[in-house]
Amino acid sequence: MLLVHLSDLHCGPKFKEETFLEAIDEINALNPDVAIVTGDLTEDGLIGEFKEAKRYLALIKCKRLIVGSGNHDARTTGYLLFPKFFGNPSSVTKIDDIAIIMLNSSRPDRDDGEIGYNQGLWMKNQLENCKDAFKIIALHHHLIPVPDTGMERNIVSDAGDLLWTLTKYGFNLVLCGHRHRPWTWTLGKLMIIHAGTVSTDRLRGFYQNTYNIIQVEGEKIVASLKVVGGQECALNQVSIEAVNSLF
Repeated sequence: MLLVHLSDLHCGPKFKEETFLEAIDEINALNPDVAIVTGDLTEDGLIGEFKEAKRYLALIKCKRLIVGSGNHDARTTGYLLFPKFFGNPSSVTKIDDIAIIMLNSSRPDRDDGEIGYNQGLWMKNQLENCKDAFKIIALHHHLIPVPDTGMERNIVSDAGDLLWTLTKYGFNLVLCGHRHRPWTWTLGKLMIIHAGTVSTDRLRGFYQNTYNIIQVEGEKIVASLKVVGGQECALNQVSIEAVNSLF
């Protein structure tokens, strides 16, 4: 399965339309099976921004589009608008022997993330039908701090509980965004992949607009980082530093 992972569009005043359209052309040329968008579709959760995000994401040509909510999407009662445009922010998608669970880590007018007890129970119930599947969890907020992103304030508040569940139930891959910084961690057999921002000028340091390309074959994960309009490299800590810099 070929999966494209993008995040943090931030439709609104900081949205870079030309950059996003270039990313769409690149993604469509890949003909991915699945595109996963891990939140912050909008800047302020406003209805005009949601309409813009819906229009642009409709340009992605793939078999399945899975969209999650970020903290910016939950601002100014945007949490009421998200379901009208993109459906339930928590979802389960099964494709052959792969299960993708999208969690909603956003909360109204809060920058930090939370899974919560009830959503945690819901996730565990979904796992009854995914025992033998390759399991992917996607959410907006990060579970482990990311380098070069300043003081840590916005991690998932119950990250420990979620990480324990993911390792206990044999999850293979975590996809998240939020920090506008591509990165990857590995915890035993669990690979955690962070996406940068695909289309806003709210970049960190020298980093560019990027998205991730992930190939899943059996239990093997091959991940690469793609600079929009630029190079593609293996998604590892050395390559990220070398390829993603503006200078």
